[in-house]
Amino acid sequence: MRTLNSTSFLNTTLVRPEFFFISGLAGIPHTKYYYMFLCFVYTLSLLGNTFVMFMIYTDHCLHSPKYIAVFNLAVSDLCVSTALVPQLIETFLFKSQLISYEACLTNLFFVFWFLFMQSFTLTVLSYDRCVAICFPLRYSEVVTDKSMLVITTMTWIIAGLAVLIAVTFISRLSFCKSTVINSYFCDHGPMFRLGCNDNTPSYVMSWTHAIMILWFPVLFIMGTYICIARALLKIAVALERLKAMQTCTSHLILVSVFYLPLCINAAMGSSIHPNVRIFSTSLALVLPPMLNPIIYSLKTEEFTESIKKFYRRKILVAVRNK
Repeated sequence: MRTLNSTSFLNTTLVRPEFFFISGLAGIPHTKYYYMFLCFVYTLSLLGNTFVMFMIYTDHCLHSPKYIAVFNLAVSDLCVSTALVPQLIETFLFKSQLISYEACLTNLFFVFWFLFMQSFTLTVLSYDRCVAICFPLRYSEVVTDKSMLVITTMTWIIAGLAVLIAVTFISRLSFCKSTVINSYFCDHGPMFRLGCNDNTPSYVMSWTHAIMILWFPVLFIMGTYICIARALLKIAVALERLKAMQTCTSHLILVSVFYLPLCINAAMGSSIHPNVRIFSTSLALVLPPMLNPIIYSLKTEEFTESIKKFYRRKILVAVRNK
């Protein structure tokens, strides 16, 4: 764990550890049951999001801008769970808490890249709902399949570049003191604070990431729902107002499940106990990918009808084959 080697980079000697040690939950008995619970949640996430992607891909009725964003959310949910949970299971259930320097940076990159995409996709879905309700006559002109594909592609590129810059700054740090990361994965904050040379660029990136992942999306989503509320108040017929509101309920639930734990965690800052931080952030990253497919299956009328049609076709084919 303490084996270090030195490399030369731009005439500056950097001390890079061969391994980092992931501490995880400390001082709590039977933590393996919590990690087994996360593994169970990951299995449900894998099945649920694969099913959502399959339904959207096979049903042409769901080939619309909104469901391009939903498909993108399912992909990012599946990817962030896969980047986090299997590594977590190997680390703590199989007592392999040492992780190589290169593997740690790779883990950091992919977890944060897909975390960015979860947040960005929820923001894109709020934009879609805002245009659909506030400008219904222009929706088909403004939000097209092409424009949604461009938006989602740009979010992937922006998220990837933002995290790549953060990883580059981490790679320029010397780790000549502790190599113990007080988290359950190669977390950016606990990792850059271990550096014993100037970590100001990484500190700035931590704030930039918080704004990009959390505060800007939350403010943008709040703004879109203020516009939606004003538009709903102008609808005279109560039944039409209720129908328009129902199209937003699934998205509002997803937003609450994803952002609320992260906002509470960010508001408490350094005053929060490390174990509490690990519990809250791990649940905030793992539970939404499991809940999102369930919420969309139960709360979205188009998706529910698509599922019904799919099973009716399966039953009809089974009857014909008898």
